Amino acid sequence: MSGRQDADGPSEEAETGGETSGPVDGVHAGAVTAQDRAGAATEDGPPGAWTRHERGQGDGMPVTTPDPGPDPEPGPEPDQGPAPGPDSAPGPAERRFRRQAAVVLGVLAAVILAVAAFSTPWHALTAGPPDPARDFTAAEIARAQAFDAATSLPSYLGLALTLAFAALLVATPFGARVLGRLRGPWWVRVIVGVLVLTAIVEAVRWPLGVWFETVLRDYGLSTQDWAGWTADRLKSLGVEAFLLCLMLLVLVALARRMRRWWIPAAAGACALTLAMSFVYPVVFEPLFNDFTSMPQGSLRDNLLDMAERDGVPVRDVLVADASRRTTALNAYVSGFGATRRIVVYDTLLKAPQPQVELVVAHELGHAKADDVLYGTLVGALGAALGAVLLYLVFGSVRRRAGVASIADPRAVGVVMGLMTLGSLIMGPAQNVISRHIEARADVHALDLTRDPATFIAMQKRLAVTNISDLSPDAVEYVLYASHPSSPERIALARSWAELNGVPVS
Repeated sequence: MSGRQDADGPSEEAETGGETSGPVDGVHAGAVTAQDRAGAATEDGPPGAWTRHERGQGDGMPVTTPDPGPDPEPGPEPDQGPAPGPDSAPGPAERRFRRQAAVVLGVLAAVILAVAAFSTPWHALTAGPPDPARDFTAAEIARAQAFDAATSLPSYLGLALTLAFAALLVATPFGARVLGRLRGPWWVRVIVGVLVLTAIVEAVRWPLGVWFETVLRDYGLSTQDWAGWTADRLKSLGVEAFLLCLMLLVLVALARRMRRWWIPAAAGACALTLAMSFVYPVVFEPLFNDFTSMPQGSLRDNLLDMAERDGVPVRDVLVADASRRTTALNAYVSGFGATRRIVVYDTLLKAPQPQVELVVAHELGHAKADDVLYGTLVGALGAALGAVLLYLVFGSVRRRAGVASIADPRAVGVVMGLMTLGSLIMGPAQNVISRHIEARADVHALDLTRDPATFIAMQKRLAVTNISDLSPDAVEYVLYASHPSSPERIALARSWAELNGVPVS
């Protein structure tokens, strides 16, 4: 999970509802990402984040001999005996290591489930899918349906291509053959391997990204020119490639030096996720937006007073220059501790002041419940679990993938493919947690403002401006919905008003 929690407007590229299992996925999560798919149809998140992890069994396919390159790979630690070859059965030491890893995996999984269960409000969101016709006109519903239809094909194509490429890397020697052509020291081959595979994926993604951006322009959601869109996409790609190179360099280096590399790898993955929660808001977010403190005035004073009244320390309220990229409305909270800040899009400032205050009250709900902190903790533990699971799973897929061990730089493709598959598998579970957390933040906003009428008006504005999907089908809801739908949120406000005896005009 990244160190932010989002709330009320679509991200252009990185909407996860605040939670990811690590700072970056191995292969892009789709030619049009799940975040893009949600696009203006769900909500929040700073643009440019990528967010916004496994399988196989040998089939007797001969394994190509790893090319040691100019610097032969070091052997295993002297006290652990020879490393098993690609076709050898695990020895007693290796079986012992695997049992140890399995125990650690079980402990990590139990802790993650406990933290998620403790930090997530497991109550029903609504009694059933509300009828959007109660609050939206026929024209608004038709426009949302048309937008959903226009974005569905590139989104599902992107998802299918992502799955196919990840499976290609994991279940065939494709990655090993491509990366086997590289020469140089092992660390050079790791870096170049990441860049080569990332470039291949992006070559497939790019046309679908153009398609999706064209749809956004057709519906008035994008204000960027193509130069700006290209620059943003390349910056996102650069951030992703940098983080992947960092992770895989450390992973391969550890695997080259020790048999139980999964122990320091798990610790390092956990530490990197925690570090990113602090670093991302102040290092990476400014790559995509300029942030300025909200100007002095009644709105800023009211927001800071509301935060103080709520008992939530806020370092600053920032305004992002999102209007140069989108017409969508959005706000989010990122970081924690010294880097916690609330960010609102400048497009949101066009809304009436009470509606802006209500959106920020929602964000204060995330801060009050420490959603970013718990999300980061679960993400860090999940990253550690992923490293242990990689150790346990890799032996089942290495023969198909044509590599002998993770110490082989050509294994970069297998690791990236496994990370991607794991990320896609975990996405629906993350969305379930996110939807409940977002509903709790909505209730907090209602408790703090006691203004359900303004809440409903703001949800209508968000849905219409962002062209949100007002009645997502079951598949879309599972795959992409990190927030309750707008009709669900409106129904929640009406239920709150009835329970608290507050009239809704």
